[in-house]
Amino acid sequence: MSAMTATDDMTPQETASNSSFYAAMRILPREQRDAMFQVYSFCRKVDDIADSTGPRAERLAALDQWRKDIDALYAGNPPAHLKDYVASVKRFGLRREDFIAIIDGMEMDVPADIRAPNMETLDLYCDRVASAVGRLSVRVFGMGEEDGILLAKHLGRALQLTNILRDIDEDAGIGRLYLPSESLKSAGIMSNDPLIVASDPRLPRACEDILALARTHFAKAAVIMERSPSRTVRAPRIMYEYYHAILDRLVARGFALPRKSVKLSKAAKIYIVLRHAFF
Repeated sequence: MSAMTATDDMTPQETASNSSFYAAMRILPREQRDAMFQVYSFCRKVDDIADSTGPRAERLAALDQWRKDIDALYAGNPPAHLKDYVASVKRFGLRREDFIAIIDGMEMDVPADIRAPNMETLDLYCDRVASAVGRLSVRVFGMGEEDGILLAKHLGRALQLTNILRDIDEDAGIGRLYLPSESLKSAGIMSNDPLIVASDPRLPRACEDILALARTHFAKAAVIMERSPSRTVRAPRIMYEYYHAILDRLVARGFALPRKSVKLSKAAKIYIVLRHAFF
């Protein structure tokens, strides 16, 4: 199908190698590392389908095929490209419903591009595309069930909301707008056209709710990690530090035009990895 991408021919590690998650995964013991590369590779491939420029019907069909492939994996008859996942699923108790939730989340952008969802829909989107990834991840990390699920909920949402604030202009360029309708209306913005909203001088006010929500989720994630064994939260701490630093830079930059892109330097990333991997 035209919706498929070059990542289909890449190994899970190759797929992850250009990601900001890569360094966090590299510090894990081999079995955990391999499982996390597989989780990331799966996420990247279904995300590439959702974000492709192929016909919407083909993208929906491709995502539905992934659902069938996941069902086959859990039925004991995995397709060839998921055979390596069998050991990780069994070893770490990875759950089918989390893989399916991720597909469902990616699919939310396919029938029509998301534009100013209400808060409830935005939270569902964050749960599916981010916290469901977290639920798979915390099982690989070996966290206890209750705190693991809570960390996945809060850290996943914190990261995704940070992405939304960081990528306003990039998303607008492909016709998407993830800022919630309630926040736009509160700021006096009645349009849901991504390009119009991105250039509206009232945009900074519309970002305040999501900024506050991201900070709340970061704070709750920090509390959970503080009471967790350090060996189980080394990788999530790195992701926490990466994205919290990005959020701080976004706040320092502001959301008014002109907006320069925000990212961490290589040196900053190395410092974060060294701090949590070895100290």
